[in-house]
Amino acid sequence: MKDDANTRTPHGKMDILKILTRGIPSGGRKPGQSTAPTANLPSAGNVAHPQLFHDEIPSKKGKKRKRAKKEGAGGEVAVDEDSDVSDIDYFATQREDGDEDQSKAAVIEEQASTTKKKRVKLMSEDDCRQILKSHRLKFTVLASRKEEAVEQEQPTKKRRKEKQDKDGKGEKKGKKDNHKKELYPQPLNTFSELQDLYGVPAKLVENLAEQGFKLPTEVQMGSLPLLLKPKKALTKTETDDLDVSKDLDFVAVAPTGSGKTITFLIPAITNAMRRLEKREGEATEKEHILETIVVAPTRELANQIVNEGRKLAMGTGVRIYSMQRGIQLGTEDVVEHQEEDEVDSDHSEGEEAGEGINDESDSDGDSSDGGKTPTTTNKKTSSRPQRTVQPDILVTTPKSLLNLLTSKSGIRRTLPTVTSLNLDEADVLLDPLFRKQTLSIWKSCTSPSLRLTFWSATMASNIESLVLKYTAKRSHPPPLLRLVVGLKDTAVPNITHKLIYTATEPGKLLALRQLLHPTSTEAEAHPLRPPFLIFTQTIPRATALHNELKYDIPAAAGGSSRIAVLHSSLSPRARAQIMTRFRSGEVWILITTDVLARGVDFAGVNGVVSYDVPSSAASYVHRAGRTGRAGREGGVAVTFYTKEDIPFVRSVANVIAASEKQAGDKGEKTVQKWLLDALPKVTKEDKRKLKVRGVEARRADTGKAKSAIGSKSGWERRRENNRKGAIEASKRRKREEKEGGAKKDTDGADNDDEFGGFDE
Repeated sequence: MKDDANTRTPHGKMDILKILTRGIPSGGRKPGQSTAPTANLPSAGNVAHPQLFHDEIPSKKGKKRKRAKKEGAGGEVAVDEDSDVSDIDYFATQREDGDEDQSKAAVIEEQASTTKKKRVKLMSEDDCRQILKSHRLKFTVLASRKEEAVEQEQPTKKRRKEKQDKDGKGEKKGKKDNHKKELYPQPLNTFSELQDLYGVPAKLVENLAEQGFKLPTEVQMGSLPLLLKPKKALTKTETDDLDVSKDLDFVAVAPTGSGKTITFLIPAITNAMRRLEKREGEATEKEHILETIVVAPTRELANQIVNEGRKLAMGTGVRIYSMQRGIQLGTEDVVEHQEEDEVDSDHSEGEEAGEGINDESDSDGDSSDGGKTPTTTNKKTSSRPQRTVQPDILVTTPKSLLNLLTSKSGIRRTLPTVTSLNLDEADVLLDPLFRKQTLSIWKSCTSPSLRLTFWSATMASNIESLVLKYTAKRSHPPPLLRLVVGLKDTAVPNITHKLIYTATEPGKLLALRQLLHPTSTEAEAHPLRPPFLIFTQTIPRATALHNELKYDIPAAAGGSSRIAVLHSSLSPRARAQIMTRFRSGEVWILITTDVLARGVDFAGVNGVVSYDVPSSAASYVHRAGRTGRAGREGGVAVTFYTKEDIPFVRSVANVIAASEKQAGDKGEKTVQKWLLDALPKVTKEDKRKLKVRGVEARRADTGKAKSAIGSKSGWERRRENNRKGAIEASKRRKREEKEGGAKKDTDGADNDDEFGGFDE
């Protein structure tokens, strides 16, 4: 494509929006596609390796790797020097030249079956340790439960230990060593091992292949063996004090976009398929029973989980639904007793924020009855026939399910058939905002064989302590294991981080427009190409930024239709339509609050802009995780900060520094040590206020000019407001003078026409 002066800026640089505009009429370039054929962007769809970490495995002493060609294979295979001679057939018949083509397929099939036989063998603990360390997988026993039983039998000794721990004596260290023991279970090297070693149905493995899953990511490699068959996964590991015969509870802390959703869906679908196969011969129709519940904090994330689950369950007969009208969950009614739960039920702090994910716990899916119990009919819905749904797997937000389980008549419904409860984004669900709702759902799952799994990219120590506390309250609780992928609470290592100081609010808008129309060499080195996300602190700021930017895209490229805003104040239908348009490429720039910061998967997002500084380090990790999904490289995470943000930049800078350290030599150093030393430290109280309220100067309810978004400076805005105020005051004075004169004339007329009786 030839370029001319119209596609270049005054500095001679290419304008990406004008290039996209010229590309639209010809239809040769898709939205967001770079003009450079060698550009490495997430939207290009080039996922060479979905695994984030694959460090070199040190070779064993005395073993060397050789490359040897094998006839008919069309390539090379690795052969160990000390390989078993029984694998080599010295007496195989020699092939004639004419028979080579006929026997090629048979040779490939034979090699595949040989490789398959080798893969079904369990590895030794040393081999497991090497592979797990090369992928930076760390397994820890948080609670083995056997030691807890011994402590309960010896209360005096337990009280003495607790007293010593409080006094700061050496028992604390011993307790940590006992409960946080490292394990090296069997890793999942290929998805074919799911069927060979762990009994996953062939149809599910086939669906995985059809969906393009070729190589397990780190969290799938480490979690699936333990979730499917924990006893087999720990066969080669010393687990004297660990009883996994009755399953286990699991905590997974893995980077964003690493495949956590698929990881907890595979065991859920597998268990449902096994139950349906057992009952197939007993009854003419398969009986669907709710066995698995997945809880997510937002409606968008819940719908995404349902879509991913249905792709995996195609042709299996397993039903996966979100909460909707007419659903039947097989609940049992029990009399509710008022108990004092040891949870922080104060929701006022979270509700004050008014934006982000904290107001997304309402009903989801197709439910339009405001969260009323779906199984009861009211006057509005009694005339319409109800469609009965019996799911095997239910995906819901906390409030949606809790509305069904609770009633005003003192009756609490339980879910006795549920044997698996999965909390996606568990750190939010167990935060004070959702904690009471989540624990109520947890309490309603009364099955003694209930298994709990917790998933997130960030997991604070207080959340882990809460998990330990409440999992131990159950009768005969299973062991609790934790998996950490890479460094805990860090962003993905395959994206570029940028901190940009803009000084003032108008400077943010100027910097954002410079990213839209790059004119510097630095911007071209790490371009921000559509599609990308822009995160703001509040809903009013998201709306104001959308009004400011909606005319920045040329009309020939779609104009205002290419930019959209999404927040929790929109209707569910409007939000779903915007999500669909963004995924299909109709929307290039999506402005949103933290409602889309967690869990939502956009595979082709090239960048993320934090227009307002995130309220916490965890919030930044999840925002930045919307790009660089599934190992895609080339994503950019940009954070703007002003003078008001400087006290709160330290937490973001620490995350960036840890992420760049995790990336190693491949990453670039955005945050230098001198910057971390220069940034002020913030107290816990200030951090709490920032998390709850955000930066006060930018809130719409403060009435300050700094909360507005626009290209005008504060001085210009004040002058314009003063001018408007003066004009309004002048109009008011004239109106009052006019009304006063009219009143005076009216009073005089009344005096002249005073009533004097009847003339007649």
